[in-house]
Amino acid sequence: MCALLLLALLVCAPLAHAAPRIGVATMQPGEIFFERFGHNAIVVDDPAFAEPVSYNFGFFDMTEPDFMSRFVLGDMRYRLVALPLSQDLAYYAEVGRGVSVQWLDLDPAEAERLARALATNALPENAVYRYDYFTDNCSTRVRDALDAATGGLLQRRLAVRSRGNTFRGDAVRLASPAPWMWLGFDLGLGPAADRPNALWNDAFVPMRLADALGTLRRDDGRPLVSGTQSLLPHRLAPEPAEAPRPWWPWLLAGLAAAIAMRALGTRRPRTLAAAVAIPLWTLCGALGLVMLFLWGFTAHRFAWGNQNLLLFTPLCLLLLHGGWTIARGRAVGPAFRILAWLVAAGAVLALFLHWLPVLPQRNVHWIALMLPIHVALAWTLAARPRD
Repeated sequence: MCALLLLALLVCAPLAHAAPRIGVATMQPGEIFFERFGHNAIVVDDPAFAEPVSYNFGFFDMTEPDFMSRFVLGDMRYRLVALPLSQDLAYYAEVGRGVSVQWLDLDPAEAERLARALATNALPENAVYRYDYFTDNCSTRVRDALDAATGGLLQRRLAVRSRGNTFRGDAVRLASPAPWMWLGFDLGLGPAADRPNALWNDAFVPMRLADALGTLRRDDGRPLVSGTQSLLPHRLAPEPAEAPRPWWPWLLAGLAAAIAMRALGTRRPRTLAAAVAIPLWTLCGALGLVMLFLWGFTAHRFAWGNQNLLLFTPLCLLLLHGGWTIARGRAVGPAFRILAWLVAAGAVLALFLHWLPVLPQRNVHWIALMLPIHVALAWTLAARPRD
């Protein structure tokens, strides 16, 4: 009996101290706007637990009294939650989002260090962090945790490689199924979102982090990912493919609109002012005020210095009085004419800034659309006094 008991202890002892298995679960994009970028989590499969634990950095509470004000001001609070993997997967199974897990070839000490760090980070006093869409989100937190556990392996390998992607490019691409969302990103982001990213920065997108992990090797040549397992099938549309966005269709649309405005204004300037110019100036002015607010009063730093302010300028709101004057068949003064040409000159300045090699903003498509329109309105409605 004693011999059998000793044998059992010898067999079970290694199991009791076996290092956990670490994986990165990647969830494909969903249909709700905040699911468009996909999601991920770190899976800790510890033999001491009944089932694997999912460490998920993507939890937020929309019922917080100040949630909306923090969202607007760019001061959002997310938190890390540890929960059974089956419980975490239940929602994704319900809505049809695919999930796969990449099991990592970590040394036992690395796996144990990471598991301990995640457990500590998930404590209520440590779980909350200040969220940033691009630099500190659920995916970059996964990246940073893996990097710390592997002694900086991810940063050493990924910070020196680039595919030329930008924050704007990936944001607009992934948001493209929702027109209002991709328009918001494209209009609201400034030049800081257009710097070519290293693969390290691309990891703000969970699917790009998964791609990068699949290419990494340890210092001894071992692949970091030992195997990939599909946990749930993806039943929704796949993420939008990467594709160049040509600017010439935008130019054709801008030129066509400008020609139509010129033709209408030559015959019926009052109709052009009332039906086209006033609504357009109102929209441009309102968008410009939002951009100014994001730049001057929020922590959304990737919206700062937005050169689209030259195309959608709040100065357009000052043109509304002159627009109503023309719509009533009355003459406008020199101040209106000067202001109208000043708005058009702003669009020309935007084109000049785009050509400069110093931090250009990738907004040539908006320039191609709006510059002809602003010039046509100034030429038609402000070129000469009206009777």
